[in-house]
Amino acid sequence: MNPHQHPIPAAGSADSPAAPPWNPYLAGIGLGLTLLLSYVVLGAGLGASGSIARVAATAAHALAPAAVEGNAYLGPWFAEGSPLVHYLVAMAAGVLLGGFLSALAGRRLRAGVERGPRISSRGRLLFALAGGILVGFASRMAGGCTSGQALSGGALLLTGSFAFMGAVFASGYAAAWFVRKEWLP
Repeated sequence: MNPHQHPIPAAGSADSPAAPPWNPYLAGIGLGLTLLLSYVVLGAGLGASGSIARVAATAAHALAPAAVEGNAYLGPWFAEGSPLVHYLVAMAAGVLLGGFLSALAGRRLRAGVERGPRISSRGRLLFALAGGILVGFASRMAGGCTSGQALSGGALLLTGSFAFMGAVFASGYAAAWFVRKEWLP
């Protein structure tokens, strides 16, 4: 085995090894069909940040309902009823459930923090939290996340979506140099 590969240890005993992952091409076709179904049934594409914003708005509403209802961005969600009654929230719940069932079926269900050999679990979790906050804030400022841009915008052949995704991959490639030492032995 290549020393730079970090296999995902399987849960369970030695006589129940992890199942091989899905073929990425078949998984991509499945995702494309899901996106098509979303447009046909809902008239809208897929994304992830909208569900998190709606859950956060509901939590904030429990603490300060008047402030949230008076907010120009969040208030309209409550005028329509509960922000949790939305297809993006149902989709996020389905993604969590599907990921759990997939890990269970593939015998990969285990608790742990995936990290490189040069960073602690605490450090990895702090970096993940900081990155999540930054991406969450940016996605709300931009009116959507990379999932919405890449999948939904790309499916509609939007020039801005292709430019955005090109910038995401270029910046990820450029930033990899700074963090690669955390993942390599």
